[in-house]
Amino acid sequence: MRFLIFSIIFITVFALITLYISKRFVNKLHFKEVYKRYINYFLILNLLGVFAYLLFRRYPLIPNDIYFLLSIPIGLIFLLFSTAIIYDISLIFINKGVKDLSRRHFLKKSLDFSALAVAGGINAKAMYNAKHTMLEEVSIKIKKLKQKYNVVQISDIHIGGLIDKEFISSMVKKINLLNPDAILITGDLVDTNLKFAKPALEELKKLNSKYGTYFIVGNHEYFHGVDKIISYIKTLDIKVLENNNTYIGDENQGFNLAGVYDRFGDKFGSYKPDINKALNHINSNSPTVLLAHQPKYIEDLKDTSKIDLILSGHTHGGQIVPFNLLVKLQQPYIKGLHQHNKTTQIYVNKGTGFWGPPMRLGASSEITHINLIPS
Repeated sequence: MRFLIFSIIFITVFALITLYISKRFVNKLHFKEVYKRYINYFLILNLLGVFAYLLFRRYPLIPNDIYFLLSIPIGLIFLLFSTAIIYDISLIFINKGVKDLSRRHFLKKSLDFSALAVAGGINAKAMYNAKHTMLEEVSIKIKKLKQKYNVVQISDIHIGGLIDKEFISSMVKKINLLNPDAILITGDLVDTNLKFAKPALEELKKLNSKYGTYFIVGNHEYFHGVDKIISYIKTLDIKVLENNNTYIGDENQGFNLAGVYDRFGDKFGSYKPDINKALNHINSNSPTVLLAHQPKYIEDLKDTSKIDLILSGHTHGGQIVPFNLLVKLQQPYIKGLHQHNKTTQIYVNKGTGFWGPPMRLGASSEITHINLIPS
């Protein structure tokens, strides 16, 4: 029922956006009516692709080549919508600012072809970006830390569909080359039925680090059986932090690593985050790193004085410009390192995979190599 409601809202929003693209962009192009009609037919077909994507995202029973084609329409609508808005604004300036009719006609025709060319180029670039994961090198100074540690953070992989066994295998090889002390996965690892995710998840057994791999759930795990996902991930020699903590390094020489359930658990009714439990019995002589999927969780904390660093994900860095501006309305931090207050820093990973379309624009996929340095 929840999936049905979400699907109806999702399709309705995309239908309205598609209507805007048709009325305010396509129908105003200086093309023959037959060409504009073909473009509008394509938009309808594209919208049907969005519906098919949602269906097969939940039940990935088709070949990946077909799934790839079905995953493109969402990103295509996003980027055409952005193009349509810019086109609309530019057209207003031309109509208001240019008095000479022949010059106005020339500028309008130039705008039409330029808008289509730019839209095509941006879509191609966005798809290229999604296929190439960047290594982000980050150094973070931590008070009370006695020695240097290097950890790898990955987040928002969204196993399912295009994020498959091959993708995870490649990611694991890149991480192992970094020879990390610990590997930290900050949620949204699984985004499909667990039985479809298992072949890709099995690749995580090959991760190598000195102190092991640690995982917290993100909001998407709740959609696919959070209890079963947690249980299965534990079989992969991955330690799941469930409102608790562990110690990384030799006694009094390392740091506390704590993790909480995602704040979506409050809506879900179980697996709720509890910072008091997460920080219970920490080593007060050592700094504390907290794994919390959503950056917004930092606003739920009345006191962060016991937390030196929070590692989060969730935002995808906006994934596709200009929707990073919408993410900013919902999350206090979008990407990168921030000094939240005197005692606490937060780093937001832009996501190692992607959700929805295989596109990224203005926010690359990342594997984060973090050097924790004594301050």
